[in-house]
Amino acid sequence: MNKRELVDALSERLGSKKAAAEAVDAILETIQTAVAKGDKVAITGFGSFEKADRPARTARNPATGKTIDVPATSVPKFKAGADFKNLVAGKK
Repeated sequence: MNKRELVDALSERLGSKKAAAEAVDAILETIQTAVAKGDKVAITGFGSFEKADRPARTARNPATGKTIDVPATSVPKFKAGADFKNLVAGKK
């Protein structure tokens, strides 16, 4: 399911495609902004989003064998909640 399909599915429940699109955009923007600032966003039963810092490291190009330096970076991290895990596993 992509973002457009998600909006279509929500529009059936909300009655308006415009309202569904605005809701999806608002939720995603809010989560992205909070995580980018370093805040943790936890949605009970669904999961949590947070910022993870990866340290600088040395890697190897598999094609040439040459080593390269990979700089430190920050990446988003998602951890599924218990209810979500159980639903996917078919235990609910």
